[in-house]
Amino acid sequence: MDNKACVSKGKVCVTGASGFVASWLIKRLLQSGYHVVGTVRDPRNEKKVVHLWELEGAKERLELVEADLSKEGSFDNALIGCEGVFHTASPVIGIQSDPKAEILDPAIKGTLNVLKSCKNNPNIRRVVLTSSSSTVRVREDSDQDKMLDETCWSSIELCQRLQIWYPLAKVLAEKAAWKFAAENNMDLVTVLPSFVVGPCLPRDLSLTASDVLGLFKGEAERFSWHGRMGYVHIDDVARCHILVYENADAKGRYLCSSSVINNDELAGLLAKRYPSFPIPMSFKQLYRKLNYKFDTSKLQNLGFNFRGIEEMFDESVQSLKEQGYLSEN
Repeated sequence: MDNKACVSKGKVCVTGASGFVASWLIKRLLQSGYHVVGTVRDPRNEKKVVHLWELEGAKERLELVEADLSKEGSFDNALIGCEGVFHTASPVIGIQSDPKAEILDPAIKGTLNVLKSCKNNPNIRRVVLTSSSSTVRVREDSDQDKMLDETCWSSIELCQRLQIWYPLAKVLAEKAAWKFAAENNMDLVTVLPSFVVGPCLPRDLSLTASDVLGLFKGEAERFSWHGRMGYVHIDDVARCHILVYENADAKGRYLCSSSVINNDELAGLLAKRYPSFPIPMSFKQLYRKLNYKFDTSKLQNLGFNFRGIEEMFDESVQSLKEQGYLSEN
């Protein structure tokens, strides 16, 4: 890639740079010729960031700077000279003693802290926020073979009643972002990926990659909470972010999902494709049966095409083998 192409793409910021989605996004942005400023909690933590410095173009066009979602103004310096921001960072989801304090408040306040820094930088022309398809699919009417699109929102009341904190945090954070953007005349676009599958660039596996690993090790409980789920290739998620950033006509929310299938369908498909692994064939039903589908025509109308479910799992398995997490019997 020549220097002219690199300069012409400009400078962008990616929050939560060491994460699963952010790492792939940075990889694609560098390949496209962007100068990337990645924010991390500790740029000196080599284990967390070494994979980023190994990316093509990183030495020439990647900066890693310290920023903390919990601190207002923490992103001000990272955004200096940037024309765009990709906000992918989110609180780590684990076992919680206080979900409001550990998940909900950090997700909302973290998003608003990033947007406040964007407001303070007049050069920012567009912000792309990584939300989730879980902001769409948790609904009382999802057992009606319903087609869900970007106009749909998950039920806050249902999320609270079922105590499913991740979708609730994503809904509240995205709604807070839209309110802030409207009040401050900010150009905001949101991407709503489904369950992300594919090669994991960071040394430590993401939660979704760990779930995929568990599935291939016969751990049915890893997927019992899914029931029915949309799946999407990690590289498609990265490409989608860049597409909606670069396309002047992109507006609003964009569902990013390839296939929506039930656990038993997925298990049957994978068991035939990978007969040497102990893929579980039965799953505990934690919630009522869901029959929703995703309408991704809004994204496809921008010229976007998704990879199939076989390809995303093939590449995920290959990556898990190469990293030493998975071996065939």
